[in-house]
Amino acid sequence: MKTPRDLSSQRLFLRAPLAGGAEVALDRGQANYLVKVLRLPSGAELRVFNGIDGEWRATLVSEGKKSHRLTIEELTRPQSPAPDLHYLFAPLKHARLDYMIEKATEMGAGRLRPVLTQHTQATRLNLERMEANAVEAAEQCGILSIPAIDEAQPLASVLDAWPAREGSRRIIFCDEAAAGADPVSILVALPPSPIGLLIGPEGGFSAAERDHLRALPFVTAIPLGPRIMRADTAAVAALAIVQATLGDWRNQPPRPYAPGKE
Repeated sequence: MKTPRDLSSQRLFLRAPLAGGAEVALDRGQANYLVKVLRLPSGAELRVFNGIDGEWRATLVSEGKKSHRLTIEELTRPQSPAPDLHYLFAPLKHARLDYMIEKATEMGAGRLRPVLTQHTQATRLNLERMEANAVEAAEQCGILSIPAIDEAQPLASVLDAWPAREGSRRIIFCDEAAAGADPVSILVALPPSPIGLLIGPEGGFSAAERDHLRALPFVTAIPLGPRIMRADTAAVAALAIVQATLGDWRNQPPRPYAPGKE
């Protein structure tokens, strides 16, 4: 039986080993958030995780205005395996990319892999900002693992190296030119394998990129319905379809709504 998630407690991601009785000093940003933004008093309880050791109940200890630490008390959820879904995407600009990273984390992407296509508009990425968005999404939604985030690579280079590096992992390619087919029927007919989901840029894939992708034996193209969607919307739609047909939404009990931070 799975341990239920506590979505009412404040959660915090830590970059420190977690074990009963350990004490973790808070950095300035974490202390400011807990003490000044949330106004948590000394002795307040919260949940902490690091992506390795599971989720723990911790107690905030404040001594004066500048000394704040957490005492790690009790394991509340054991660490679960990180999701094995790789999410490949053409980077977007600013707020749209923030949204995409947040939703991909919430939807169960285990690895975020930016790829540069011919129509990619944003080629310079702030990986620290991407990680911060992923961490915040994990904190809010009871997720135990932070997705790995790769440096951006040209799409052609990723595809050329795919068979040697990824083995049997199949790429699900969301092709805006594949209108008319049923994506669910295509996906459920695939043999079992690890999955990489590929979403294109706001301008779509070029004809040459589409031809290249469709010629590769480890790539399966699917449509995303009769409407044209923005890339960040298409990301959520595609992740939902893949998780419902091939991923970890199958035979899962419903989860309660996860409220955002106040």
